[in-house]
Amino acid sequence: MDKNVKMDPSIEIIGLIAGAITSAGFIPQLFKGYKTKKLDDVSYFMPIVLAIGMSLWFFYGYLINSIAVMAANVFSIACSIILILLKRKYS
Repeated sequence: MDKNVKMDPSIEIIGLIAGAITSAGFIPQLFKGYKTKKLDDVSYFMPIVLAIGMSLWFFYGYLINSIAVMAANVFSIACSIILILLKRKYS
């Protein structure tokens, strides 16, 4: 792909907002797990599969030169890793 192609800034803003909202879905689970120290109901499989998928989405964002796709997925990957670490620590 041509890395010199620029995306319309208004489209990137929509992507950043969408990424922020969907990535924020992790935050309640992280807070609850940290607060209660109970993550028995969270499987290891879910955050691992999500992290793999989001890594591929990040790579896709890199290929199409989309900051919105990359930023949302970096945040979500970090949340998945934190969730895995919390589960490991408290289970």
